[in-house]
Amino acid sequence: MNIVSKIIGTVAFIIMLIGLLPLFGMLNYIVIPLATIGLFFGIFSRNTGGLLLNGIVLIVSLMRLIAGGGII
Repeated sequence: MNIVSKIIGTVAFIIMLIGLLPLFGMLNYIVIPLATIGLFFGIFSRNTGGLLLNGIVLIVSLMRLIAGGGII
């Protein structure tokens, strides 16, 4: 389960990095459900690597959407 969580978290992280650029903030609407799914898989694993990765990606994405007003 941890490997699945890390794979989902890595994909979400890459999309989140693109979403941090100006005018690409809408990508965070894709990242949030993806990171939530990865977080769900991370909860059921023994290691916490995937859980932490998805949690950090989720928090940064939410902060970016809040800072951008939810649009840009």
